[in-house]
Amino acid sequence: MRLDFSAVIEVGRPLLEPEGAEVPRPVVQMRRLLIVLSSVAALACEDSGVRPTTTVQATDSADQVLEGFSHYVTNDGVRRSRVEADTAFYYEPTQVTELRKLKVVFFDLKGEEGSTLTARGGTYRWQDGSMQATGNVLVVAPDGRRLSTESLRYDNATNQIMTDQQFSFDRGAEHLEGNSFRSDPDFRNVVTDRPRGVSGEGLLLPGQ
Repeated sequence: MRLDFSAVIEVGRPLLEPEGAEVPRPVVQMRRLLIVLSSVAALACEDSGVRPTTTVQATDSADQVLEGFSHYVTNDGVRRSRVEADTAFYYEPTQVTELRKLKVVFFDLKGEEGSTLTARGGTYRWQDGSMQATGNVLVVAPDGRRLSTESLRYDNATNQIMTDQQFSFDRGAEHLEGNSFRSDPDFRNVVTDRPRGVSGEGLLLPGQ
């Protein structure tokens, strides 16, 4: 490995003095010290035979970190939801924001607040307003209906929430479980795969 010590050598090189002029002793000592230091540095930088194979860079570092994140999601000028998070990590190349302690408030067609989603974290995509919530996902409607799962997607174009993982859905005395779930955020149109559980009348649902 080679380093350029020209600056040190230039400083340590004897200056041209008038013939017969006496150089002050402190100046001589300083020159000697600089020469010694440059020699020691050169020895320390000799090739040890070990070279790094690659340069590691933190490619996953966020371009911006925001605290107290809040953003309204719209579609064709209609407000669909308000996304909130304690902390947001924005990645400019992918136009993706990673969220921590996520909260989403959905709005109905009249613009009034409807269901509320909470989760440990999530991902928001700026290109289309879609989201992915992960970790203890819970969606609660104004009338008390509750959906819980570990992962839930929201499609802004269709205004649908969906999951392909195990879920549970409660509405009063009715308890429903299944392998997949799809609905609007206010649970007006619910579609499930292999539902099982107990209906409001205490009857076992198909698949139990």
